[in-house]
Amino acid sequence: MKISLAQINPTVGAFKQNVNKICKYIDIAKGKGADLVIFPEMSLVGYPPKDLLEISGFVDNNLRALEEVVSHVVGISAIVGFVDRNPAKRGKRLFNAAACIQDKKILSKHYKSLLPAYDVFDEIRYFEPSHLITIAKISGKRLGISICEDIWGGCVETPERIYDKNPLKEMFKQGVDTIINLSASPFTIGKQEIRLRLLTDSAKRYKVPFLYVNQVGGNDDLVFDGSSFVVNRQGIVVKRASSFKEDLITVEFKKADVTMENGSLPSTRKRSQTAIDHNEIDSVYKALILGTKDYVRKCGFKKVVIGLSGGIDSAVTAVIAAKALGKDRVLGITMPSTFSSKGSSEDSRILAERLGIEFTTIPITPIYKAYLKTLEGVFAGLPSDVTEENLQARIRGKILMAISNKQGYLVLTTGNKSELAVGYCTLYGDMCGGLAVISDIPKTMVYHLAEHINLRRELIPKNTIEKPASAELRPNQKDQDSLPPYDILDSILKAYVEESKDVQDIVKLGFDESLVSEIVKKVNRNEYKRKQAAPGLKVTSKAFGTGRRMPLAQRYRATK
Repeated sequence: MKISLAQINPTVGAFKQNVNKICKYIDIAKGKGADLVIFPEMSLVGYPPKDLLEISGFVDNNLRALEEVVSHVVGISAIVGFVDRNPAKRGKRLFNAAACIQDKKILSKHYKSLLPAYDVFDEIRYFEPSHLITIAKISGKRLGISICEDIWGGCVETPERIYDKNPLKEMFKQGVDTIINLSASPFTIGKQEIRLRLLTDSAKRYKVPFLYVNQVGGNDDLVFDGSSFVVNRQGIVVKRASSFKEDLITVEFKKADVTMENGSLPSTRKRSQTAIDHNEIDSVYKALILGTKDYVRKCGFKKVVIGLSGGIDSAVTAVIAAKALGKDRVLGITMPSTFSSKGSSEDSRILAERLGIEFTTIPITPIYKAYLKTLEGVFAGLPSDVTEENLQARIRGKILMAISNKQGYLVLTTGNKSELAVGYCTLYGDMCGGLAVISDIPKTMVYHLAEHINLRRELIPKNTIEKPASAELRPNQKDQDSLPPYDILDSILKAYVEESKDVQDIVKLGFDESLVSEIVKKVNRNEYKRKQAAPGLKVTSKAFGTGRRMPLAQRYRATK
């Protein structure tokens, strides 16, 4: 029996487009001689559809789309993810479902058992969990059909999320030839390795092959890496799909197990620590490129505009945009003020030339002086402070938004996670925009990305990487005037934001207590800014966005 895994990039709610894509991949799999082709979780709908599921017409359109796919399945079988209605009078109205299709008929339907309700997931809000595990029978094979979270039921790596049931165990008890998992698992750093360990361990435990097919593409703040793979009953990966792009792989069952088409197995040699670090940065880079490309495309924009400051954050953002969209679809704007160094404007120009993007200079000093003149009455007798600094950032933000408004370009903001965490950013200023490309990238990782980008060719000017970070909003300003060294800051932020440690736990890691307390206060104090920030692409285990829900009006302080 030959089985294909179709790793596709659906768009949420684009039913016609999704149906055409699924049918196209059915034909490709058939052309490869496959008996069965498997698609990701909710492949008809796109994941995550969120509150679109509460619109009855949306669910009806999804069911009609399923009928179109069913009518196309001839000479091959298919397993497709969709949303089904729950006919019972109790419970949630919908199921997260998979349909097994053969010869223009639905042979069986299978529903997701474990519904995640942590981080960015909220499936309990919409779906009823499956109360019955059933086995699919296709071409004489007994197939266990699981959907995404179902494979995590017996996971020992995340003990806080152990469920009270394990769908895989139930499938094994019923006797299966293989277990299939339809997934929409978003990328985070290290997630690919965790999935791999989980399924290789499960294959060895249950002594059955596992076929894992994951969605690929960006949907809002989430980036799905694909990285589908097949594991034989010995727990050895016998085939992998590409990461961060659509792909289709085919494997063949022989003697109750699955092997690569050429009968060989990939090397299991361990990589060095250096290689792992390089691979992680490369994965983050590819995730940001894919996330940016799909956000712009799926939201209907043709071009983007970026404020180029001559700093490393805007440089990395510009490179990602040019790689994602093409040089002809990126406009870089440098907006020097009285406090901008000549080097910053020159670095911006050099970057734009190397990327081949359109580049324009718009000085803001005349506008800034006009603002000060207009406000001199209400500012009379008051010393110059951060207000005047923020005015410059807000002027730049308004210029970018005016270009967006007039030209229809999407503004990409350039702030990093470290700045966003402690509020080292200006509301309605440098935070203006439609997508925050690197808002989940700590400053230390921004430097790693810049070095990675320059491995083959120096795109980002050396001076941009080496000069001290500065907002250039006052004479001789440096980030480190207001912030601790970024390696220290990022370590504390990781412990507090991503690992949910309190002040005393972080202090035990070797950090100064007063410094930790001050950083934690800044994080808490600036929640209101992040609430109004542009959506950002998630790559860490805990990003500022849908997966971190903090109240604004609250008095709890995680300090002594």
